[in-house]
Amino acid sequence: MRNYLKLLTAIVLTALATNSIGASTDFEIIKKRVVEALIQPGVNDAEIQPLINNLQEDGTWPGIDYEDVSNEGFQHSRHYSNMVNLAWAYRKESSAFYKSPEVLKALEAALKNWVDNDYICENWWFNQIGTPDNLVDVLLLAGNDLPEELVEKTQPIIGRANIDAPGARPGGDRIKIAGIQAKNMLFLGDRETFEKVVRVIENEIKYVEWVGKKYGYTYRRHSGGFGNRSAGGRGIQYGNSFHHRTDGVNNTLSYGIGYANAFVEWAVYTAGTRFAFAEEKLSRLVDYYLDGICKTAVFGKYPDPGAKNRSVSRRGTLRPYSAKTAENLLLTTNYRKKELQEIADIRNNGIAPTLSHATFFWNSEHFSFQRPGWFASVRMYSTRNHNMEVPYNSEGLLNHHRGDGANHISRTGDEYYDIFPVFDYQKVSGTTIMQKPELPDPSQIQKIGLTDFVGAVTDGIYGAVAFDFKSPHDPLIARKSWFFFDKMFVCLGAGISCKNDNSPVVTTLNQCLLKGDVTVSSGNNSSVIQHGEKKLKSVDWIFHDGIGYVFPNPATVQLKNSAETGSWWKISKQSSTPKDEISLDIFKLWVPHGKRPSDETYEYIVVPAATVEKMKQNSSQNNIRILSNTPEVQVVMNTKLGICQAVFYQAGEIQVSENLKLISDNPGIIMLKMKDEKVTEISVADPNRELSRFHLSISEKMEKYGDNFSAVWNEKDGLTHVSVKLPQDNYAGDSFTIEL
Repeated sequence: MRNYLKLLTAIVLTALATNSIGASTDFEIIKKRVVEALIQPGVNDAEIQPLINNLQEDGTWPGIDYEDVSNEGFQHSRHYSNMVNLAWAYRKESSAFYKSPEVLKALEAALKNWVDNDYICENWWFNQIGTPDNLVDVLLLAGNDLPEELVEKTQPIIGRANIDAPGARPGGDRIKIAGIQAKNMLFLGDRETFEKVVRVIENEIKYVEWVGKKYGYTYRRHSGGFGNRSAGGRGIQYGNSFHHRTDGVNNTLSYGIGYANAFVEWAVYTAGTRFAFAEEKLSRLVDYYLDGICKTAVFGKYPDPGAKNRSVSRRGTLRPYSAKTAENLLLTTNYRKKELQEIADIRNNGIAPTLSHATFFWNSEHFSFQRPGWFASVRMYSTRNHNMEVPYNSEGLLNHHRGDGANHISRTGDEYYDIFPVFDYQKVSGTTIMQKPELPDPSQIQKIGLTDFVGAVTDGIYGAVAFDFKSPHDPLIARKSWFFFDKMFVCLGAGISCKNDNSPVVTTLNQCLLKGDVTVSSGNNSSVIQHGEKKLKSVDWIFHDGIGYVFPNPATVQLKNSAETGSWWKISKQSSTPKDEISLDIFKLWVPHGKRPSDETYEYIVVPAATVEKMKQNSSQNNIRILSNTPEVQVVMNTKLGICQAVFYQAGEIQVSENLKLISDNPGIIMLKMKDEKVTEISVADPNRELSRFHLSISEKMEKYGDNFSAVWNEKDGLTHVSVKLPQDNYAGDSFTIEL
């Protein structure tokens, strides 16, 4: 990768130094860059001779099922991967098989087999992306030496990747398909069509109007609703998350990464030529990469497991990201250069991030919180989007509850690595779930949310999250909230009720890989717990793997720190999925609410980046005051920071301190920042997305006006009435902060 980047850098700088470059020269420069990028990966010569020797007379390889073209099968991808490897070896000068007639003969036979049979998969992706992409790579590498008639017969297959194809709808796949077509135009020498396709790619770097804006809480009154394929909404969302489909599911760390990488790839290929992207488009691409992808990642490096969908059923899905995208962006623009360099250094050199953030992706109902020593996220859904991706191609078969307020916590980035074959999918970190004998059929995974009040308030550094949770799977409701500060966050649940008599309900604090001892404190006496499953009473706090779980009121909890068994096959029925049973040591901690709970509650504080010694000092409880935890209002005060965060599910009031009362005239979330007991800053958000102005009052005298707010003292009431103009249209659900 390093050599590849150096090569591209040299080519880009050479092009930039040229004062006048003709269209023909530009075209050839870009083609050269594409080919050099294709041959850059190393070829293992030891793998090439067996491909030649094992190739059968009909141009097939043994061990590949050429009959199975199902979504779960289609081993034909191995066939075209073999062809690409042969083409690599043929074109790579350092390979012992460079320009080898034997390799070319094998490649010709394998390609003829594909052209003659034109293998079509039930999954459209292979037909319009996977197959054309690999075949055009073969032609770019070796097409000039293949028979002209064979090349011509390959073109209709590659041509299925075009900007007018059914799969080229706006979103991640459109850019991939356009990129394949652009590469094919380079091979064919079609400059006119190439320029047209490059401009399509460039112009797709844009924000799109989220489908939930139209099909939000009123979706039942619209024909088609989220199933309307013409509804749009695919692509980069306002707020910098990514939707691949019209279901409103967060796809930032799946299709959204491929989307960004496709843009970056062509930004590098075209840099310094007349085909180069406009600076405005590059800036927007950088914004999406830094504020969307990187802020959804742990330390900007590891995937947030809470943002993953069906890909959790693939091995290695949580492996750290490379620095390639950041480094490539640095080749194309100086915009936000320092931040891009920091991401590259984090990923290459393992430096700790310096920036802290609290980010709410309001169009995806996803919240992420980063501090230099830890990361946490909350995943939710509302009437404006769906809970989870459909288990396409028989992947992610147990994901029913992974959007139910999932709250993942990371200090290192590998707490959940490949845990999913042995995962208890009814004890997802942060969720409140009715424990069923078994999960419903996979066809029942994706559900539309049932409540409107879902959202967060944030000033970019701190934030509070609220989820009026009503399970679409079970007769269960709960009011759940999270309050985030520098060294801890507070988790509250109220109104937990379930109408099922037979199945207990639990709230899971965490389920992750077991690493080291588990220490439990009860009655100020702490001890290391032996492996196994046990019920613990009057617990003050629990510590595991650098994370403390504190109970402001001694609680009854259940803990399991022992091996769990499972298999990848349990969660994915792909033909390549291993079926072996595996075992992993797991840490699992949950609060039992019993069967048919009514108005149950929970309260706990998570203290990441802690030690047993720090837990014994009890500093978290000293700084945290839980002012209310009811179905009507949930409020937390951090006395050390002078921050009060309040969730009002309906209009109400709360006594923040002896001298300060907070009143909200409407449902919403409020964050107050104070200095010397004086309010200095107010942040508000409307999770219902209905208000044009947010009205609140505080028992502190002040007078101030701004373009979007007013604060007026009323002597008679003894209150300052504050009116804040809320973000509207595509920004409805975002927060607004005023300084006083």
